Amino acid sequence: MPSSGHRLRDVEHHPLLTGDDSYDSAASSPAEADAADRVWFIRDGCGMICAVLTWLLVVYADFVVTFVMLLPSKDFWYSVVNGVVFNCLAVLALSSHLRTMLTDPGAVPKGNATKEYMESLQLKPGEVIYKCPKCCCVKPERAHHCSICKRCIRKMDHHCPWVNNCVGEKNQKFFVLFTMYIALASVHALVLCGLQFIACVRGQWTECSDFSPPVTVILLIFLCLEGLLFFTFTAVMFGTQIHSICNDETEIERLKSEKPTWERRLRWEGMKSVFGGPPSLLWMNPFVGFRFRRLQTRPRKGAPEFSV
Repeated sequence: MPSSGHRLRDVEHHPLLTGDDSYDSAASSPAEADAADRVWFIRDGCGMICAVLTWLLVVYADFVVTFVMLLPSKDFWYSVVNGVVFNCLAVLALSSHLRTMLTDPGAVPKGNATKEYMESLQLKPGEVIYKCPKCCCVKPERAHHCSICKRCIRKMDHHCPWVNNCVGEKNQKFFVLFTMYIALASVHALVLCGLQFIACVRGQWTECSDFSPPVTVILLIFLCLEGLLFFTFTAVMFGTQIHSICNDETEIERLKSEKPTWERRLRWEGMKSVFGGPPSLLWMNPFVGFRFRRLQTRPRKGAPEFSV
């Protein structure tokens, strides 16, 4: 079988190796047979720190919005409505973050490039398949190897340290929802900060918050800076992700200027492929398809991922 160094432009891929198909994990190794029942998690120090920091910043924003701006307000319905809206956005954002981080992005089974597996493919003479020399797997079309996850990922868009995972064909929806809900929560927080500053300037600083004026100002300024940074980053990422989905082109493929060897989907077909089914409110729901996984550790020397 040719190695990755023998790739040709006019290669005909075996139908089983296209990015839209899936492997029979039982054919590669018994260890992969129950992978679908386990939670995916990457043991990367930088990624785990970034993920925890993301949660802390969202919790901080919720604390400032709830205890500094809304609870001291004399307008009951103003506090209730804004509190419910902001907390719903925060819960949806953190849920989307968890789904992105704990969902297998589309990893190709390790070590499935065995002689037995090659024979089971029943390749015709002249057909060429790719083997990844790093994880020793049969590499599907549009798959790329991630040096952090130590796996080949189907339709890999990029590796994001803020979600401690790759963004691929199986978790791209949750990543898009995460960026969308963070952007909406940031805009909401910025609007509330502006209204709070106006209320405090027009009235008495000691009456507009339960905290002292200096502490209130510091908390609000930090929240404004956080909101601006989060909104800028997530809005840009949301736009690039939607653009990539509509063009059926991942960020890696765009940066490498790879010529498409696959039949590109139309815009709505790409959206339905990522979000699942025709347009509906289910597209906005990060809990769709969620089910509890088995709690099982899988120690494996040198492996970056494990199951919890």
